[in-house]
Amino acid sequence: MNGFNRFLEEKVMPFAGKIAAQRHLQALRDGIVLTMPLIIVGSLFLILANLPIPGYSDFMASIFGAEWATKLSYPVNATFDIMALVATFGIAYRLAEKYAVDALSSGAIAVAAFLLATPYQVPFTPEGSTEAILVGGGIPVTLMGSKGLFVAMIIAMLSTEIYRFIVQRNIVIKMPDGVPPAVSKSFIALIPGFVVITLIWVARLVIEMTPFESIHNIITVLIGTPLSILGGSLGGSIVAMGVQMLLWACGIHGATIVGGVMGPIWLGAMDENRLAFQAGEVLPNIFTAQFFEIFINVGGSGATLALVLTMILRARSKQMKQLGRLAIGPAIFNINEPIIFGMPIVMNPMLLIPFILTPIMMIITTYIGMSTGLVAKPAGIAVPWTMPPIISGYLATGGKISGAVMQLINLALSFALYYPFFRMWDKQKLKEESELETKASTDENVVSM
Repeated sequence: MNGFNRFLEEKVMPFAGKIAAQRHLQALRDGIVLTMPLIIVGSLFLILANLPIPGYSDFMASIFGAEWATKLSYPVNATFDIMALVATFGIAYRLAEKYAVDALSSGAIAVAAFLLATPYQVPFTPEGSTEAILVGGGIPVTLMGSKGLFVAMIIAMLSTEIYRFIVQRNIVIKMPDGVPPAVSKSFIALIPGFVVITLIWVARLVIEMTPFESIHNIITVLIGTPLSILGGSLGGSIVAMGVQMLLWACGIHGATIVGGVMGPIWLGAMDENRLAFQAGEVLPNIFTAQFFEIFINVGGSGATLALVLTMILRARSKQMKQLGRLAIGPAIFNINEPIIFGMPIVMNPMLLIPFILTPIMMIITTYIGMSTGLVAKPAGIAVPWTMPPIISGYLATGGKISGAVMQLINLALSFALYYPFFRMWDKQKLKEESELETKASTDENVVSM
């Protein structure tokens, strides 16, 4: 165990620390988080449009008319379909903050660059024809949503890097001291904004002469498709979870780091499921953001709700009993920092083994359940990650009981995996408490003599 701790301290922690401090990953994570309130609001309307209650459709139709479901989808489309646009601004804004340059100007320039990179004309095949023609003139909604996320990420970071490079080298238009700060910042953004827009414009013209035809196509083919295959596979998901747990083992928030890389992939898969769910079609993806948040991280990263229940039900040491009582409230809402750092799990080889293995085993069991059709796939509904288990599984699958049952199965599995290791840890704590009590009793006897 000492050797394992030494490996974590000398090899893993320095590398993990560098990853955690990487400004681009932080900006990517924080920028995409900006989209979450909108997605959750849209998901509420998506739930309302698909409540599995007998007679609900007839009741809604009597109030709002036959097209009530279409009307309820307006907020869904308005929130989900601007995911990439909002992410562009958020990522550029957060990255500019890391460089201590004007974040608002950087975000605005990035949004303009993203729209410039987006082809406004799209191919359309008329009925009865075999040849596609270009139609449009408006912004294609499909590229503003999840399908444009990879382009949004790259352009936001590239635009901000150009912006800060020019500003930090003072290649800007400066206004006199008496000019209001807002006006002065606008003129400072003129030259970097011109450079960014010009570069994206030239790139678009060049790429349009290639078989790729657009920046969106080239990024999707070269980056998006390979990453989506990796993130949408069982092996890739297991690797991502293993890395996340290893980062947690060093005391670093693994979910935020891994989520910064894999988040766009899983959000895109979630949106594909959302569109299929709205259309009443078969859901195409298993591995989505909700798959991990709702079905794997039950109680928080490492699925520690079962560990807390073990502490409450089976602990013999006073320390573990008390910690279990304190941690059960947050654990129900999937917050487990009191356990990870208070037990602790961090740098504790005895508990790190189930902490890493449990979510990996839950990925496998949940995948088997969903791939065989025994359990409903995530329906693309962005249930808040703080939603308690059972309820969250039911809602995330679009009102399917199998989602709640899968969470119960995972909870039982994680309880079985944690219990043997917890018994050893609890026995060790009980021994320490007994030794302290014996020592205290001996000291009292010595003093009384």
